Amino acid sequence: MDIHEYQAKELLAGFGVAIPRGGVAYSPEQAVYRASEIGGARWAVKAQIHSGARGKAGGIKLCSNEDEVRTAAKALLGKKLVTHQTGPEGRVVHRLYVEQAVPIEREIYLGLVLDRKYERIAVVASPEGGMEIEEIAKARPESLLREVIEPAVGMTAFQAREIAFGLKLTPTQVSRAVTTLMGAYRAFRDLDATMVEINPLVVTADGQVLALDCKMTFDDNALFRRPTVSELRDYAEEDPREAQAAEFGLNYVALDGNIGCIINGAGLAMATMDMIKHAGGEPANFLDVGGGASPERVAAAFKLVLSDPKIEAMLVNIFAGINRCDWVAQGVVQAAKETELKIPLVVRLAGTNVEEGRKILQDSGVPLISADTLAEAADRVVAALKSSRVNRTSAGNGQA
Repeated sequence: MDIHEYQAKELLAGFGVAIPRGGVAYSPEQAVYRASEIGGARWAVKAQIHSGARGKAGGIKLCSNEDEVRTAAKALLGKKLVTHQTGPEGRVVHRLYVEQAVPIEREIYLGLVLDRKYERIAVVASPEGGMEIEEIAKARPESLLREVIEPAVGMTAFQAREIAFGLKLTPTQVSRAVTTLMGAYRAFRDLDATMVEINPLVVTADGQVLALDCKMTFDDNALFRRPTVSELRDYAEEDPREAQAAEFGLNYVALDGNIGCIINGAGLAMATMDMIKHAGGEPANFLDVGGGASPERVAAAFKLVLSDPKIEAMLVNIFAGINRCDWVAQGVVQAAKETELKIPLVVRLAGTNVEEGRKILQDSGVPLISADTLAEAADRVVAALKSSRVNRTSAGNGQA
């Protein structure tokens, strides 16, 4: 789960991380009020969407008076920002963050991530901030500092100082950077985060060390014990299908292809998508119905996948262990009839109650294509998609 910049800053501030003064605004008038409340002579008006590179997309405006704040807010609210992270569809701006503009002397990159290979929290830092970590790693890999945290001990002040000195900070700045590092680590650990990124962490002209921009991502599976984090979820920033999937306990990720997938088990889902690609097709989604899927749950998954207008064919691939093939078959039949399915459907069932499941499909009257193996299922769904396209083209030419 992602949250907005201002929410991440509020959380980090609670752990001692220093941030510039700021406030959220939902209207131009509220933005002006926030600026007057903050005080000073310059402000940054920032669009709040779940994406980086907002500045490059025109989502951050520097203002020198309240009229400029009002104009900037009017221009940003309701605007669709397109960045390399949002894709061409972009994200609509519904809220702003008005922040004190600070005199920046240096920009630093600081990130804490979950290193799944080593099962540790890793701290990554660079004396050159303000750009994506991928750009830093490509342009100046030697500038990257890396420290792995031992979970039984946690981050020590020694490790934080080592990173701060590696960033070539002055002694006064080092102590402030250590406070920031320790605070960011505690926030990561105590809130079940999977990423904390401060980019840039800036050193101001008067020697302060401030988190100028922040991103935090959290483990969805731990939200049940983090109510203060889960309430920060902004469903308007998420794919509505992913939010709907969460309601049914389904794991769904939208992709760019046109072959819808309903599969049980994350590993099998990944293998199925690979086989579809190998057969010359493009998967439209990752969807894991999990174990113990009822007919209703399978039907919900079916409808969820079909809500994607790009879908031109469907593949159901179930290897039943905890699941039962007859349950899956009932769900497929139920959904196919309710949605009046018009696209090719390929079903591959294996495992518990497979014969019962196949009989339900055969007796249903639903037009579908059966397959016995994963490779066969992938080949058949791609072939069916191509055949369907040819038939539509022929029908169109005949009508013409």
